Amino acid sequence: MAEERNLPSGFGLDGKMIPRRVKRLFDQREEARDQVDGVSARLNWRGLTLEVRLANLSSSGAMVICDEVPNIGERVALQLPDRRAAPADVTWVRDGRIGIHFAAPLE
Repeated sequence: MAEERNLPSGFGLDGKMIPRRVKRLFDQREEARDQVDGVSARLNWRGLTLEVRLANLSSSGAMVICDEVPNIGERVALQLPDRRAAPADVTWVRDGRIGIHFAAPLE
């Protein structure tokens, strides 16, 4: 049976930051992200719709800036201007920013 590890108080998979001891040395993304600082969008999850700002965007994901944040692993939908809502999963959460990965590439 796998040994359960205890994370320091305040850290976990419930949307709080998980400590990273080593700074990321290279970008593992499949594609470049376009910097779109300040573009408004809507984020939907758990029946909520929030106005958010985008930091960057690609066909596979985005960095979203918002006041309320969903949990890591939670399903959300990002509504971009002049587009349908795109289903996505939250991959990381940190300091009022979230990373999302779209269920299907944006066109």
